[in-house]
This record gives sequence, structure tokens and C-alpha cells, in this order.
Amino acid sequence: MKRRSFIGKAGTLALAVLTTQEVFGKISFPQTPSLRLVLRGGSCFFENRWQSPDIGIDRQGKLWMGQAGSLQAPEVRILENQVVSPGFIDILADNAANPRRSYPVFEKFKVTDGVTTALQMHGGSGDCAEYYRTFGALPHVINYGVSTAVMRIRNMTTSIAARKKQVERCLDEGALGVSHSLEYQPTPYDEVLAYARLATKYDRPFFLHLRFSSATQETEGVEEAVQLAKDSGARVHIDHLHSTGGTYRMGEALERIRLANVHGHRITCCVYPYSFWATYLNSRRFDDGWQKRYGLTYADLQLVGTGERLTAESFVRYKILKKLVAVPPGTMPMESTVDLALKEGFCMIGSDGGIEYPVSANSHPRGAGCFATSLSHARQLGMPLETILHKMTGLPRSLMLPAMEDRGILASGAWADLVVFNQTQVNGRATVEKPNQFSDGIDMVLVNGTIAYEHGKLGFSSGTGIRYPVRTG
Repeated sequence: MKRRSFIGKAGTLALAVLTTQEVFGKISFPQTPSLRLVLRGGSCFFENRWQSPDIGIDRQGKLWMGQAGSLQAPEVRILENQVVSPGFIDILADNAANPRRSYPVFEKFKVTDGVTTALQMHGGSGDCAEYYRTFGALPHVINYGVSTAVMRIRNMTTSIAARKKQVERCLDEGALGVSHSLEYQPTPYDEVLAYARLATKYDRPFFLHLRFSSATQETEGVEEAVQLAKDSGARVHIDHLHSTGGTYRMGEALERIRLANVHGHRITCCVYPYSFWATYLNSRRFDDGWQKRYGLTYADLQLVGTGERLTAESFVRYKILKKLVAVPPGTMPMESTVDLALKEGFCMIGSDGGIEYPVSANSHPRGAGCFATSLSHARQLGMPLETILHKMTGLPRSLMLPAMEDRGILASGAWADLVVFNQTQVNGRATVEKPNQFSDGIDMVLVNGTIAYEHGKLGFSSGTGIRYPVRTG
């Protein structure tokens, strides 16, 4: 990247931007305000084609798009052989264990993977007002937000009426959606339906971790998700379909979702670009019979953050310590799971991960490398760059509307959440043994118009909370 700076002359007239709008049947060109930074020469998918417009950033952190060479600012960055994209939106970020302690590490490894907004929609908080109040007082490298975590609320009380009241309170307080994990906390269908109906009432998505992961029952979980969409009218999102619902019969799972959408229901899903899953030994996934259920042995399990393989003795010991273990690569063959799902317009990227410790993290590498790895994998598949970028920006944005109305897009007036990367070099470096590694090829990340990361170094903290307006009265 070459850098060229110059001081704009006072009184210079603002130039017309590329984006146009219809006003009374005529084309008008909105004028640019005073800009403080221009990105020039980068390639971006703008107005449905690849081009290299000037990308200006004003003093409020908003975007202004202009014809190549047209915008002026005190600082101009010349980008060569680089792509400029809206910042990646991780709708399935995971930092639920101890977020107050771990969020700086969590956000560091997100931003170095090109993520500008990390939303914890698989889990979240049982008290969203307190969450936003607490985290709103702290500095953030990236934007953040949470859903209403039904699992946490169900642990707080045994009364269904009280649970529903707390879910609704969280939605009133701006929670981005409702989430529940049926495999980890089995719940009667009628109760789940009640939560989905609340999501519909507030027009928020309902994020669902399916009930079954076994070869014999996984499609039952997909059918349940479809039935929930039919019975509640909710926008149902299925978490990481390839590891829960489509591991063994992805084609069938996708067909059922596709058919439901054709009939007017609204179902989406996400995947992460890895052929193995990881979860905590104390979870229900490792209840008795797991070896037969998944065709695995103790020796197949690897303690994440190390090269250690488990034994019957260490399994018991690490289960008490609630450690995360990974299954072998190929457990979920990419060609029959992830690659099939990525062909669907309703499938997006979601990490289901986050790094919690600065060194020796006991966290799946997807927490640090999901999005760069997705770009690299899509290139290997021959998928058009604009297609995979849409699955990391526009598609998750559409799921979170209207909360993300002015984010995840290249448009004048939108917030300047941007990632600059090298298309041929971008890739995730994180591994099971060493998950704490920055991704390759992510050159610069801007959050709300401020450089949050550049060339391996963190910049300013300008992230903000993403939520719905708080209802009063």
C-alpha cells in the first residue's frame, strides 16, 4: 500500500459523488461534505459491478462514494491490488463465557480477521439492558450487539410466564433477536414456539441451534425449524447447519429449507469454513453414547490450543474443567456440507467462535480466522468474490434490518465500516494447535470511519453498540 497525503485548499468546492438518486423523476447528485480521508484505487463491488471509485470518509465517520480521482481530503491512501469491502458482519460471534474479562482479546482477533461488527446471536444475554449499559461504558475496537439468550433466562426461573416476560423485556431493551440452543437445553416445542412468536411480535430474527446432531435424527431438527417458521411467522435462522442439521444429509436439509422459503416462510442458515467442529466436554453433545453417535473415540478428540489427544482419564479430567475439544478434520467433509450450503442464496457465513485468552486459547480457530478462511476457500471453489462477500456483508445485514440499515453496504451516508484486503493473499492462519493467530492478507480495517487495524497493529477504538431503540412506557 502506498500512502500519499496532501492538504486540501480552503474553500474547495465539494464534488459530485457517483451514487445518484431519483428526485421528482430527475437525477440529482448529492454533494460531499468535508472529508478527512479518501481511499483511492482499490477495487470494490459497487452498484453491481467491479470498479474503483474514490471512497471518502467524512468527519462523522460516514462514507461518500465518488468517481475515481474526484474526491479531495487532507489524506489520500493509494490502494494497489487491494479490494475494499464493507466490513464483515459476524452474526454468530461467541464470547458468552466471561465477556467482561475477555472482550478485548475477543475483539482483537475479530478485527484482524476483517470483522467490523460482531453480534452474539447464538447465545447473548439474559439481561440486555444491563449488557448494553455495562459494555457501553467500555472502549470497543469493533461494533457489538447481542440477542436475548433463552438458555440463560430459563436457568434464571422455572416459570414459563416469567421466562416470556424476561424475553420480552430484553426485546423492549433493544435486543437484536431471540436465540435458543435446543441440543444443549432441550425444551418442549410449545415453549419454543412461544419464544418464536415473541420474535415475530417484535420483528426480530429467531436464532436456533437445532435439537439433534446424530445421523439418524438431524433432519428432524431441520423439520422442527421449518415448522416453527410456519407456526410463528418468525424469521428463523439455523445456526451452523453443517455441524447441526446437515452433517450427514446436507442435501435433504437444504431442500427442506428451500421448499419452505418458496412457500413464503423465511429461513436462513450459516456455516463456517472448517471440516471439524469443537465444543465443550461438559455439553450435552458429550452425553453417554457420544462415541457411537459420532463414530469417534477418545483419541480422536484434541484439546484445543494444544496438540494433546485425549484418553479416557483425561476426558473425565477436562470435562470437569469444562475444556473445549476438537474432532478430527474431515468429520464434516467440506464437499458434502459447507460447499453445498454455500451454493444457496439463504446461506451466509457465521463463525460460532471467539478467542478468549491472549495466548494458548482454548478456542476453535474459527474465532480468529473464519472470514479470511472463507475468502480463501471461496477462491479455491471458483466462487465469484462478490458472492462470498455478500455472504459476509449484505446477507447478514439483511437479516439484522433495520438495526443494520446503514452498515454493511458501500453507499454515501452509510457508516464507514470497511475492510481492505489482498484477494490472493488473504487466508486464516489460526489452527487447532495455535488458534491465536492473525489472518493473512487483511491490510486495513476501519470502524465508524476510524482505522481500527492496519498492517498487524491495532488502531483506535471507535466501536459502538448495535441495538434497537429502547421502548418506553
